[in-house]
Amino acid sequence: MNLNKISPYPTPLIKLESDYLNKQNVNLYIKRIDLIHPYISGNKWFKLFYNLIEAKEIGEDTLLTFGGAFSNHIYAVAAAGNEYGFKTIGIIRGEKHLPLNPTLRFAESCGMKFYFVNRSLYRQKESSEFKEWLEDKFGNFYLLPEGGTNSLAVKGCSEIITSIDMEFDYICTACGTGGTLAGLVCGLSGKENALGFSVLKGGDFLIKNVERYIQKFSGEIFHNWDIKLNYHFGGYAKITNELINFVKMFEKNYGVPIEPIYTGKMIYGIFDLIKNNYFKKNSTIIALHTGGMQGLKGLQNKIKKYASSL
Repeated sequence: MNLNKISPYPTPLIKLESDYLNKQNVNLYIKRIDLIHPYISGNKWFKLFYNLIEAKEIGEDTLLTFGGAFSNHIYAVAAAGNEYGFKTIGIIRGEKHLPLNPTLRFAESCGMKFYFVNRSLYRQKESSEFKEWLEDKFGNFYLLPEGGTNSLAVKGCSEIITSIDMEFDYICTACGTGGTLAGLVCGLSGKENALGFSVLKGGDFLIKNVERYIQKFSGEIFHNWDIKLNYHFGGYAKITNELINFVKMFEKNYGVPIEPIYTGKMIYGIFDLIKNNYFKKNSTIIALHTGGMQGLKGLQNKIKKYASSL
């Protein structure tokens, strides 16, 4: 691992061009951090980078983490373990189903060992009793939380800002745990504005999460950020006809592939805010493409069910 470089590959910043955006008097760019690594994609690279360094420095050779059966985080941790010489263990929410889905097949091909737990037990994953049980069962390991968010992840995500070499008014990201948004806010240091789009129903807790992550990492309170809670389309991993058609329209008009779980919901939200004059005229907005494209393989049947012809 190159300890002197947060980004192994340069990632493009693409201006989205259309008559509609020109008419609305906004400048919208998409930062393709999804292209930072073939498998440790998008914000997952930034979340894992300093955690991997820490695990190496303290002599741990095993990464243990949590996620659902289609988790981008599980996928990325398995790939990182394979690339940087860690054994990996995934505690997977729900029952085991064979054959494994594409996400878990990939993780298994990278050497990850799975342990499936029922949803009731999974909800206890942050308890001291559950952690003691894991240690008894698996021995020593470096623990990565579900979604990968901790202070080292916030540190990594704060460095996304340094990869953007232009002035802007807003930077936007999808929010699951809130770690990426917290990192962006810390990276901005009170300048510009950061805007999160919750992909979860009932995402009020995200605001408290982000506040906590920011204060724990920086010791400061910032006011230049917000989270929009109305673009979840029913909750995590929920999709609708309207959302799928929007994703198709966006890809057709702008030539950028996105997925409907994270980035698609954020982009939809940004366009809705533009339509409703949320942004001042001539604002420059940067939207982070945080990856997650691997999950499309497992969504094909659901997408076919909801999609309609344009």
